Amino acid sequence: MSHKAGFVNIIGNPNVGKSTLMNALVGEKLSIITSKAQTTRHRIMGIVNGDDFQIVYSDTPGIIKPGYLLQESMMKYVSSAFLDADIILYVTDMTGKSGKSSGYLERLKTTQAPVIVALNKIDKSDQASVELSFDLWKSALPDAEIIPVSALHKGNLTYLFDRIIALLPENPPFYPKDTMTDKPVKFFVSEIIREKILVNYRKEIPYSVQVEIELFKETDRLVHVEGIIYVVRESQKGIIIGHQGKALKKAATQARIDIEKFLGKKVYLELFVKVKKDWRDKATFLRGFGYQ
Repeated sequence: MSHKAGFVNIIGNPNVGKSTLMNALVGEKLSIITSKAQTTRHRIMGIVNGDDFQIVYSDTPGIIKPGYLLQESMMKYVSSAFLDADIILYVTDMTGKSGKSSGYLERLKTTQAPVIVALNKIDKSDQASVELSFDLWKSALPDAEIIPVSALHKGNLTYLFDRIIALLPENPPFYPKDTMTDKPVKFFVSEIIREKILVNYRKEIPYSVQVEIELFKETDRLVHVEGIIYVVRESQKGIIIGHQGKALKKAATQARIDIEKFLGKKVYLELFVKVKKDWRDKATFLRGFGYQ
């Protein structure tokens, strides 16, 4: 029996539901999801296995114009997605704000990999608007498949999945069949903490934060986690902590609950806030945090 395997690299502008779609296709919450732009900073893989196939989904940061070194690093992940893709899954939506000004349209036209445009959030639109958007994208990318979906409500995802399977090349599995992702557990713990910061804080705070796990000690019944939240200014440290530590305690409690769900164990979580000035523009800091 032949076996199919390949890399399905997911790209698109911010706030189009890339991570929601990735998680729906994988069946697990691997990429953090918020309504804020730049939620995804790394390239995160989610692996789906069947008896005769392996799909390696890869969620990349939303396409933006870089303003500092961290964002330049994020866009390198997007560029690398074109290099090893067996299928490119370009996610757009029905808002009309996510289309063809990103500068990546020409690369989609010239790539050798099959391109699927996932027209997301059709649940927020009507049939006429979906058909109009379908036609516009088909005109822009004649060789691509345009598939309307609702990642949030899993609308038309079975058809999208079937088309991905059909386009996969014949290959042996790239990863062991019991592998779900290429990232370690500590990475996802840090991402859960960062997600709560994205949810609970406003303005520049979420974009100035990096989370690092300093201690991850697991026993049969408990996981002890110590995390450091880095910010770029002393004033941001005060905002993160909040009056009498209440803001930090709220975010930590939310994070602990989700980490317990993720790990299936009780968690003792301690969070500390430190200032690391200009970490977003320092190559040594970025490499230390795992950026390319």
